[in-house]
Amino acid sequence: MPNVVEVDRAGDIAILRFNRPDNLNALSLALARGIAASLIELDGDDTVRGIVLTGTGDRAFCAGVDLHEARGMQVADIETWFGTACNVYRQILLTNKPVIAAVNGIAAGGGFQMALVSDLRVSHPGARMGQPEINAAIPSIMGSYWMSLHLGWSKNQELSMTGRLMPADEAHGLGLINYMVEQDQVVAKACEVAETLAGKPSVAWARTKARFREIALAGFDEAFRVGVLGQQEAYATGQAQAVIEAFLASRGKGKV
Repeated sequence: MPNVVEVDRAGDIAILRFNRPDNLNALSLALARGIAASLIELDGDDTVRGIVLTGTGDRAFCAGVDLHEARGMQVADIETWFGTACNVYRQILLTNKPVIAAVNGIAAGGGFQMALVSDLRVSHPGARMGQPEINAAIPSIMGSYWMSLHLGWSKNQELSMTGRLMPADEAHGLGLINYMVEQDQVVAKACEVAETLAGKPSVAWARTKARFREIALAGFDEAFRVGVLGQQEAYATGQAQAVIEAFLASRGKGKV
């Protein structure tokens, strides 16, 4: 059985790949734990100067939570389940080295949020990104929090309340994508950006990143708590399970 996380090297840049291409690299519990553990290991490796996050294949960066797991979730398990995913966002922020998201395809829900908390984002014109949780009867709480650090109130409301996915050119225009390149150049460009940031004066880089981390984490615990309560309510009514079940049945497969 293949590893859900694979790590390659491009010189002194580590490329951390989400390796569930048949499920659009959906964020399962195993994948979330693997990403967090790999980030801790790579951050402590003196031979690594920067980290690039990307998905295996050319269809998806990460299409959000694994709906097979979400379908079977019980109310009592929500806090642990949601917390495992949210720990990935937190760990990206806690990583001292540059973390660049190479958005090689769809980045939705948890995948979109991983990209948002990365230091910078590289993508291509065919990618899409957004926060579709509301369409799965799951409140968009953590996602709307991360978007509040990037976008104005009105655009955040629109994306959180409609759940639509933005084409890459719109995301680029909003500043959510920092660099747009051809599809086959996304990872290479992300490695180049990571090298550039890693070459900045060390104290200035560390303090600058630390300040963004402080700002991002300031509202994290509150958003997490509200997100847990919102998901518990949605699951207690059965709405989330029903919508997810219908979606999976309509697709015939568990791909997000």
